[in-house]
Amino acid sequence: MASRVIPVDPFDLVVFGGTGDLARRKLYPALLRRDLDGQLVEPTRIFAVGRKPMADDAFRALLRDALATHAGADAADEAAVGRLLERARYVAGDPTHEGGLDRLAAALDGGTALRAFYLATAPDLFGPTATALKARGLLDARSRIVVEKPIGRDGASAAAINDALGAAFAEDRIFRIDHYLGKETVQNLMALRFANALFEPIWNSAHVDNVQITVAETIGVGSRGGYYDGAGALRDMAQNHLLQLLCLVAMEPPASLAADSVRDEKLKVLKSLAPIGAANAAQLTVRGQYRAGTAEGAPTPSYAEEIGKEASDTETFLALKVGVANWRWAGVPFYLRSGKRLARHVSEIAIGFRRVPHALFSAGAEGPPANRLVIRLQPDEGIKLWLMIKEPGPGGMRLQHVPLDMSFAQAFGARRIDAYERLLMDAIRGDATLFMRRDEVEAAWRFIDPIEAAWREMGEPPKPYAPGSWGPAAATSLIERDGRTWDGDIE
Repeated sequence: MASRVIPVDPFDLVVFGGTGDLARRKLYPALLRRDLDGQLVEPTRIFAVGRKPMADDAFRALLRDALATHAGADAADEAAVGRLLERARYVAGDPTHEGGLDRLAAALDGGTALRAFYLATAPDLFGPTATALKARGLLDARSRIVVEKPIGRDGASAAAINDALGAAFAEDRIFRIDHYLGKETVQNLMALRFANALFEPIWNSAHVDNVQITVAETIGVGSRGGYYDGAGALRDMAQNHLLQLLCLVAMEPPASLAADSVRDEKLKVLKSLAPIGAANAAQLTVRGQYRAGTAEGAPTPSYAEEIGKEASDTETFLALKVGVANWRWAGVPFYLRSGKRLARHVSEIAIGFRRVPHALFSAGAEGPPANRLVIRLQPDEGIKLWLMIKEPGPGGMRLQHVPLDMSFAQAFGARRIDAYERLLMDAIRGDATLFMRRDEVEAAWRFIDPIEAAWREMGEPPKPYAPGSWGPAAATSLIERDGRTWDGDIE
């Protein structure tokens, strides 16, 4: 089954940080693939903006190398690569200096297409760049801006960034990107809930025992050490990715699929999160940091060694037990965890349903295992529903716990669309459904800031864990104290 591809109107995409890692690894391969699928039309143009001078030919050589490295087999299509190179040019510019966007203004002059400004830069440049774009007269009523997470490092800095963005762009022209929301399975979570009569009637505390959300990486911080040591797992993952996934699981059915209708319901969830702070952070949170060891048969440095420091108090792992204080979810724990140098590269949402009320079949003292719905976000996107069935053959009623397993790649036979492909085109079309609204960002910080403050007040260093493990032993204790275990599909 092939997906339908609808071309977008011509546009000018201006990428600040246009020679950086994100642009080379994600944005340019995404544009190449959208061109291969026929979604880009002439006279679409791409401008990479950086502070250092660079000739167009040198930039195109860098772009070709980025596609060869990160676009896989798609880079073998010389015609498509040639079209992208023809559309692309480099412009030296620095929005923090007076006159720093003059070359960009000259390059854009005469164009009539929609302008999209993508800020693949550090968050402290978001506000100054938006201000400079407006002051230089580069914006019109259709112009839009796309900014990467994180939006600030706390609630106050997020509000300041949002104020600066809002002074230059209307809210419906600001696209705050969280690439997890562009994943096929995340969107299918809404389809699963709201397009099927099977799940929504049991999607509540009467039938759901717990929800687990895991985002695990096997790699360390790598080249992101400078940024990461000032952020940590709580700011880098929980404030955006984990809370956004929680919102999609816990939200009420929206009145429509209009962007604000969906985001209104997500905001209600964020406002319903039971506070975690100084009084309960020790019981409801775990923070860890990987030490030196061996992973996948190879020696690995500690986090401090990897960032070139003797010691650091930054967490590379977190686990949270979160409550959603509303009628639908009262009493249902949401267990969130994320970390680096863990046992597997995997992102999953596991919905654990309650056990059957009466153990009719002989299956131990607790009866048969409970049903589970496992939504795999990566690396193999799909949905798995664990059920109890009778084992075939004579000799009595022997039960087996087996999955109904649907892999998107197998079911649809199509190339997996990268999240950035979808989100880039949504921003061009003006569809903000999968992007965060200002009040969502700030509500998330209102939940996260007290946790960060509680950790500072406690003054305890992150708990060490071995690379290739599932984090500190305290993370296991966090869930086992409640008589539960982390999802077996991952462990």
